[in-house]
Amino acid sequence: MKKKSRLSGIPAWALSILTLVALIIVMSIFHDPFGHGDSTFEIIGYIVWDVLITAACFIICKTHPKSVGYTSVICNAVSIASVIVPIIYPEYWPSLSEWIFWISSIVLSVIGAIAGAKIGRRKINQVK
Repeated sequence: MKKKSRLSGIPAWALSILTLVALIIVMSIFHDPFGHGDSTFEIIGYIVWDVLITAACFIICKTHPKSVGYTSVICNAVSIASVIVPIIYPEYWPSLSEWIFWISSIVLSVIGAIAGAKIGRRKINQVK
C-alpha cells in the first residue's frame, strides 16, 4: 500500500494561504524601502518570489488536483492587487519591471498549477 503525502491531509486553500504569507515575508525581506528604482537585491527577491510561487502552486495542485481553479488566485492575491490598484489609482502606476514581475508571477503560477494538476490526476488514476 502506498503511503500518502503529509500535504494531502492539509486542505489546498490552507496551503495556498500559507504560501501567500510566506511569500509576503520573503518579499518584505528583499524589499528595499529606501532604494530608488529596482536594486539588484529586489530583482533577486522578484526571482525568488516567482520560483517559490510557481513551485508552491505546482506542489499544491499536484497533491490536490481539483484545487487548480483557486490555488493560483489565493497565492497571487498580492500580484492581482498590484495589477488592479494602478488601474483604479493611476498615481500608483508601477515601473515596467514591476509590471513584468507581477504579470510573470501570475502566468508562471497558473502554468505551474495546471502542470501540477495534470500530474496529480495522472497519479490518482494510476492508483485506481
